[in-house]
Amino acid sequence: MSKHPLRRTVLALSLAALSAGAFAQKAAKPAPVAPWPTKPLRILVGFPGGSTPDLVARTIAEPLSKALGQPVIVENRVGAGGNIATDLVAKATDNHTIGVLINGNMTIAKLLNPATPFDPLKDLAPISLIATAPLLLTAPATAQFKNAQEFFLAGRNAGDKWSYGTPGVGTVGHLGMELLKSKTNINPVHIPYPGNPQVISAMIGGQIQLSLLPPGLAAPQIRAGKLKAVGVTSISRSPLVPEYPSLDEGGVRGFQLEIWTAAAGPASMPKPIVAKLSALISEIARRPEIRQKLFQQGWQVAGTSSEGLANRIKADTALLGGVIAMRGIKAE
Repeated sequence: MSKHPLRRTVLALSLAALSAGAFAQKAAKPAPVAPWPTKPLRILVGFPGGSTPDLVARTIAEPLSKALGQPVIVENRVGAGGNIATDLVAKATDNHTIGVLINGNMTIAKLLNPATPFDPLKDLAPISLIATAPLLLTAPATAQFKNAQEFFLAGRNAGDKWSYGTPGVGTVGHLGMELLKSKTNINPVHIPYPGNPQVISAMIGGQIQLSLLPPGLAAPQIRAGKLKAVGVTSISRSPLVPEYPSLDEGGVRGFQLEIWTAAAGPASMPKPIVAKLSALISEIARRPEIRQKLFQQGWQVAGTSSEGLANRIKADTALLGGVIAMRGIKAE
């Protein structure tokens, strides 16, 4: 018999505890992630070829394909202001489908129309905010004003005799104009059009008096003398159109509004895949050659993490949702 039975017992218990701890650590080790991707990646876009989201998707598709070692296919699923494509993304189960979507699809879709078949805050996995742009408040070339103050004074005097055009109810251009109305006390009537090209034609023709337009579309018409700039919806001048003042400079203090395009997958997409896509897409967007291409399309690169996009979604949902509630806006 050992002269130190208590010591032997303590030693045995210590060895057993160490063994059990090692077994627990081994058992807790996560299973290896399956190889991904195993087939082509689909990018769904809710607008036609040549639209700004389509151009963004096609700009990142080739470098993303090279990084993944699989084809990346852009598919245009047009309709319902981009919500048809967004719904397909939300319901995708193959882990190889994502979307390049716009503000409205990822923020206020359900607030505008409770019948929307997806909830962007619950059914989508944010991947990366790719790029942003302010809007440019634009008027016909025949409009008589020297600065924003004069323009808004004329608008207040005109009351509901003025009208403004947008690509549809609930678009950022529509909600932004309603917000601007509340801050400037102008009261133009909303006229929705099929798209911004028709809005521009109507303004050139004198059918409408103002609109909030993407700078990439408005600036060429302004430089050609067909339209006139009032100001951009950023706090300071935008590098996209540095020659035009901001509305904040023009006296609408704190007015800030952007359109943006982002990548998202279904909420069911595994987190390691979301993280991989987020890292790749944000890195691709920030490459100098891609940044330049997006700039030429009228975008400023963001290239955020998935968390950065999630924070932007929350902020814009609060801002635009507040406009919807304040003005009682409902999708048609």
